[in-house]
Amino acid sequence: MQDLIKAIDKNRQAILDAERYIWKNPETGYKEFKTTAYLYEKFLALGYDVVKPDDITGFYTILDTGRHGPEVLILGELDSIICPSHPEADVQTGAVHSCGHNAQCAALLGIAYALKEPGILDKFCGKIRLCAVPAEELLEIEYRTKLMEEGKIKYFGGKPEYLSRGYFDGVDIAFMVHTTTNDCCITQLGSVGCVAKRVVYKGVASHAGGSPWAGKNALYAATCGINACNALRETFKEEDVIRFHPIITQGGAMVNAIPEKAEIESYVRGMSFEAIQTANNRLNQALCGAALSLGNNVEIIDKPGYAPHKNDENMIALAVKTYRELFPDKPFEEKNVYSSGSTDMGDLSTIMPVVHPYACGATGKGHGNDYYITDPEKACVDSAKWQLYMLYLLLKDDGKLAKKIIAEHKPLFKSKEEYFAYCEQFFSSGDRIEYQDGKAIVKL
Repeated sequence: MQDLIKAIDKNRQAILDAERYIWKNPETGYKEFKTTAYLYEKFLALGYDVVKPDDITGFYTILDTGRHGPEVLILGELDSIICPSHPEADVQTGAVHSCGHNAQCAALLGIAYALKEPGILDKFCGKIRLCAVPAEELLEIEYRTKLMEEGKIKYFGGKPEYLSRGYFDGVDIAFMVHTTTNDCCITQLGSVGCVAKRVVYKGVASHAGGSPWAGKNALYAATCGINACNALRETFKEEDVIRFHPIITQGGAMVNAIPEKAEIESYVRGMSFEAIQTANNRLNQALCGAALSLGNNVEIIDKPGYAPHKNDENMIALAVKTYRELFPDKPFEEKNVYSSGSTDMGDLSTIMPVVHPYACGATGKGHGNDYYITDPEKACVDSAKWQLYMLYLLLKDDGKLAKKIIAEHKPLFKSKEEYFAYCEQFFSSGDRIEYQDGKAIVKL
């Protein structure tokens, strides 16, 4: 353990410098060009053979110990959120790392440094894959839809996109450590999944003062749709943890014209695929009903968001054990709950054992305008030590522990192919109402 700690501490300043650079250069998903370039150059300088996609951001590298054993993937997320009111948000884009992903990437770089220290790799077997992955925050759905239409991506999230491309082929176990504003580090059981929605209400433009009766107000239809969805909230079962939180991204072109187009973005979150699908169908019915009531049409574009995330029990136990052994004097909390947020770590959890614990070191509200990394030692340096020690226990002794975890894990799907085939049902698009001869045909 002490050798691993020293390997991280030796490169402490490089870790802290990375956290500050990435904080000062926030970029949203599939736009992390500066962040990718910064980390890419650092990995190249360390002598890693780095695989970088030509058409999207991020990269990965595989370190082969030369000794037979499982392959373990460690991830760091590149992207930021958008919060224009944050004092340190990018003035042009509103981007800011109120998610703590800058600390994750700094910790990942610290692990990369440590694994290149003399004698450290000799302690491991198998293969180690380090990945700076893009686009965990599920936002800018219109932009990502355009990337889909251009054939650049198939999935909104970076992890399912990398998984579908084969960038994680051969991986047996995956983990990462997120940042939390809790007073102590934590583990939890997992989190809900989601479907990503873009809803376009289509009306008829007309002069808002001179002839409003000649128009069909798409904005009114959109607000009616949101209200109809709100009326469903009390009907959702508590155990399904359904969340629907729409925003209006377009509501008209000018004030003196009836809006002919209004757009909504949202997710439908839930504890299981079945719960998400059921809730989504009912919400679509409400959205269509609002359009029908005002003579509008509505296009609903549904795409797979993230799978429900379930941490492997043995991996949770590993995360708890390693942290408490490393930092016996620091508090740690095991939460027997599922989060109502979502992460694309869920997609990986459907086919392999994963764990996604949280390191303290941040303050404020997650995704809020008061979020800061106030203790980078805990958020970055301690996180790197924690992850390196988890990796060591997995891959020491010919990977005995990793093999046990793999053998006992019961994946939801047998392969990525089976998982992505299941996801196809969540792709849906098109106008939902057909008006003809005084009648309306609704396609939910």
